[in-house]
Amino acid sequence: MASQLNPYLTFDGNAREAMEFYRSVLGGDLVVNTFGDFGTPDPALADKVMHASVTSPKGHILMASDAAPGMPYHPGNAITVSLSGDPGEGLEEMWGKLAEGGTVLMPFEKQMWGDLYGQLVDKFGVPWMIDVVAPK
Repeated sequence: MASQLNPYLTFDGNAREAMEFYRSVLGGDLVVNTFGDFGTPDPALADKVMHASVTSPKGHILMASDAAPGMPYHPGNAITVSLSGDPGEGLEEMWGKLAEGGTVLMPFEKQMWGDLYGQLVDKFGVPWMIDVVAPK
């Protein structure tokens, strides 16, 4: 396997809901493993997500989990998920889905460098940048 760099998000108990949403945006396959799948003796953790991944038809991979027991959950703005590509690859539709229930920080519109670009925070508090590269 070639090495990969993938965003890995942590949630406070709603990782499954978030990853189902991201699958609806990105398409593809969602795999979810819970703490219960790996034999946790704690019934309160059984349905919490230990690891989940969405792999889109375009090869985008997004991973996530619920905060593990004993690990503090501190949402913040230290990471932004960035999607970029050519016109017609579906990024415009992804922008619309991610913006639903979220907060647009920079409107998705033509920028001075020529690309369609915007920034938002989705309904789960995750920041995104979407860039549709202008044809040369």
